[in-house]
Amino acid sequence: MTAARAGAGRLWGAMRSAVRRSPATFALVGILLLVGVITQGLWSPANEQPWFEWVAYGLPSLEAGRWWTPITGTFIIITPLVYIPTILGFVGMAYVERRKGTRVALTWYGLGQLASVAGAMLFLLVASTLAWPWAQDLADDLDVGASGGSMALLAVAAGLLPAPWRQRAWILVFGIATIGVLFIGGFADLVHAVAIVLALAIDRSFRIQRTTTQEQRVIALLALAMLGAVQVIALVVPTRGPFGQTSSLDGSVADVLIDVIVIALIGRGLLRGRRWAWVVAVVFAVVNVLIAIGLAVLLVLLVRADALDQVEDAIGDFDTTIASGVLWLAFLVLIIVTKRAFRARPRRGLGGADPVTSATVRETIREHGGGTLSWMATWDGMDALRTPGGLVPFQTQLGVAIALGDPIGPLTGRAEALADFAERAELQALVPCVFGADSASVAVAPAGWRSLVIADDTIVDLPGLEFTGKAWASVRQSFSRAERDGVVFRVSTLAAEPWAVRQQLKAISETWVDDKDLPEMRFTLGRLEEAADPEVRIALAVDAEGRVDGFLSWLPVFGPDGVHDGWTLDLMRRRDGGLPPVMEFLIGSSARHFAAEGARILSLSGAPLAHEAAPDDGPIAALLGHLSAALEPVYGFRSLHRFKQKFNPREEPMHLLYRDEGDLPRIAAGLTRAFLPDASVRQFASAGLDLVRGR
Repeated sequence: MTAARAGAGRLWGAMRSAVRRSPATFALVGILLLVGVITQGLWSPANEQPWFEWVAYGLPSLEAGRWWTPITGTFIIITPLVYIPTILGFVGMAYVERRKGTRVALTWYGLGQLASVAGAMLFLLVASTLAWPWAQDLADDLDVGASGGSMALLAVAAGLLPAPWRQRAWILVFGIATIGVLFIGGFADLVHAVAIVLALAIDRSFRIQRTTTQEQRVIALLALAMLGAVQVIALVVPTRGPFGQTSSLDGSVADVLIDVIVIALIGRGLLRGRRWAWVVAVVFAVVNVLIAIGLAVLLVLLVRADALDQVEDAIGDFDTTIASGVLWLAFLVLIIVTKRAFRARPRRGLGGADPVTSATVRETIREHGGGTLSWMATWDGMDALRTPGGLVPFQTQLGVAIALGDPIGPLTGRAEALADFAERAELQALVPCVFGADSASVAVAPAGWRSLVIADDTIVDLPGLEFTGKAWASVRQSFSRAERDGVVFRVSTLAAEPWAVRQQLKAISETWVDDKDLPEMRFTLGRLEEAADPEVRIALAVDAEGRVDGFLSWLPVFGPDGVHDGWTLDLMRRRDGGLPPVMEFLIGSSARHFAAEGARILSLSGAPLAHEAAPDDGPIAALLGHLSAALEPVYGFRSLHRFKQKFNPREEPMHLLYRDEGDLPRIAAGLTRAFLPDASVRQFASAGLDLVRGR
């Protein structure tokens, strides 16, 4: 009962918050429901009531002098079932009211409702004089409803969305209005179309050519998929559009089947930006447009000859073919305008015909310096893209080009390197992103790109380091415990250690991996193979009997001109039953050792998803915070981050750079595969069950 009350309380609180943020929206919905009760329209059709013609708008009301009907008709819903889509349509108004305020939302609603009704009547007044049966029929109709204003606000809300959702929402709004007019063809559908045109004329936020290359491909695919859905729906559902009426299965099943098959075949190619798919789409669209034009000309000739009734049964699918031709024409214009997005070539490797070797990466790091992640670019499985601005280390996983860290080269070339990386990736139909970029890279990222803090690099400054004060108590205690237990510290390389020690390190690592449900992680997490690099240092804790209690591996961090600037922590392994504070002992001793050598910094690396999001970081950052809390029992990201605080580091944010939110699902999949390239579906499923169980 307590839980139920708490849930009801949260629901009531959420409702109160929604009403407080969008009072005008809820007031209008409340008025519609109140009028529905008073007029009994909530349970009986309004168009069957004797007073209907006195409140309904349309050309007959205008001709009869009932000038008030555009206002009175706004608050009447024609049938009880229409209340559901009408109320749902006010979501756009609620969004606009939250973003722009109550006055703006009400102004848009009033303007959109009255102007769309007036515009529809004006259109019919002119069109009905052209011997157009559809327009003449609608000119005699009366209608009611509040959807003109709400549809205008849906269009305005689409313009307020961030990329890439803005253009996608506009495509959806256009699709709903166009399909409504061409295939349903009612007075309300005409009102919706006028409302959207009005909103677009004022708002002007629909600019396909200003979107990213990948987004243009996504929009083309969405439009193509909508065309396929329209073809199927028009075949099985009776239509009443500007070009005539059809019954169920009135069209050609073979034609629709051919369209759907072609759409399915070229859809994936368009999403990947393939030129062949674009060419096929253009040819197919042109063919459909030409067929529609031919039928439209024939239809006009038949109407003029008053012979349409004689051949109506033989040409029953005229209207759907012509209506579909209008949609194909819009699609044709879209893909021609965005043709530059469809230049992707078959993948020959992002790095080009002249691959960058590991030796070249090492030389470039020594010459220009690098960040705390740069040495990872020398690992197996990493590639590098040579650009005029420097080298961009990356991996390609599941159609995502993941650049690791910052470009390697002069700081002045970063902007050019990142722009070249993004362009080359898009040409290969890859989703580009940068994992672990610093603030300098964020500042010069390609225009329109977004950044998200995914970790905090924990940096220990070594000059003047003293383990004094309360903050270093746990490290000093580890030194004392190691001295009492006879555990000594030494720094070496893996190759310099005797065979017996190397075997111990291997056994410790294998035991650590065997305790995990998933294979050893990769990408920014090395293995003993990477620790065997002669440039990598190994820190060992060895007891009096020669047993290794734990070890660390440290990757070099170079400054310009080959200066050894510092070290980055990679492997952390301990032996079961060894010195309890062995990690504190090893990291503290390493810091003291490297400080004596003259190193400037020690990076303890960043724990993924451990960054504490600020209230103004946005919904995605908040979502990552919730994800981190959910994953904590399995991976312990936050626990690792808290452990590193024992060494009193300063924190440098590590960012994920990406084009827009639409790329994030693919980037997440690509990063998962990069970190766990050897994991099987069964292992992922097992880990997922453990997560659900909270283990």
